[in-house]
Amino acid sequence: MGIYTLRRFVWAVPVVFGVSVLVFMMLHLVPGDPVKMMLSEFQTTQEQLDLLRSQLHLDESLPKQYARFVWGALHGDLGYSIRTKRPVSREITDNLLPTLELASLGLLVAAIMGIGLGILAALKPHSWVDASSSVFALLGISMPSFWLGLLMIFAFSLHLKLFPATGGGDLKHLVLPALTLGLTESAIIARLTRSSMLEVLRQEYIVVARSKGLRESAVLLRHALKNALIPVVTIFGLQFGRLLAGAVVVETVFGRPGIGRLIVEAIINKDFPLVQGIVLLVSCTYVLVNLIVDLAYGFLDPRIRYD
Repeated sequence: MGIYTLRRFVWAVPVVFGVSVLVFMMLHLVPGDPVKMMLSEFQTTQEQLDLLRSQLHLDESLPKQYARFVWGALHGDLGYSIRTKRPVSREITDNLLPTLELASLGLLVAAIMGIGLGILAALKPHSWVDASSSVFALLGISMPSFWLGLLMIFAFSLHLKLFPATGGGDLKHLVLPALTLGLTESAIIARLTRSSMLEVLRQEYIVVARSKGLRESAVLLRHALKNALIPVVTIFGLQFGRLLAGAVVVETVFGRPGIGRLIVEAIINKDFPLVQGIVLLVSCTYVLVNLIVDLAYGFLDPRIRYD
């Protein structure tokens, strides 16, 4: 397992390198002078433009700028926000926890509902349970998260008054945003779990396990579900990145603090250092989660790590 883990880490290095290059080039691929864009709302002199260009090291060569960018990122230095004059790393850390809480709870909702519905649909194919699961999946995939969030606010906040509509704070403020994120993603997991379970339940070793007199719960949980979860785990890795991206919309709808609202405000204010820092963080988090997914394959199916 150690060699398998080391190999996965080695493969992640060029991906992180490519991500860092793309994030770095964001500032230089923008049409026009990025310094003038950042200060477009203010009356500035040429000396002020040159000062900001020097502070951002844009007067240096591209290789030197990239080396400085990578060295600073490795040491937690992502520069300073143009608007707030605070370190970008401080702005991110102040808003990171609410987004991680929202994405993690949303993924938990998606896992519980998606896997549960998928197993029920696989155990009763072509029944009303399977049909209901298909309808749920169709609605979940088709409905935009911002529209589902508005429906959640309308139903559970304005009418039933069970949960607060906006803001951040205790667990009550997290329920509706997490459900909004989780319900849309659980639809995909439900259909994938169903198809994977149906395929596994047709395998010979499932027939042998049942012929040995094992309880149906043991056959499903110990033999069928473990192998059926391999493609589902792949979706989990992809969905966590989608949940981080989806948090931009959901946090805006529910007025929650977090990375989503922060990057929206940074884009509106043309705060390029802050945008670069957030995109780099989300991209590296995406790579890390998918690395964990790769390692999980080896635990679910030992044949993968042996190969």
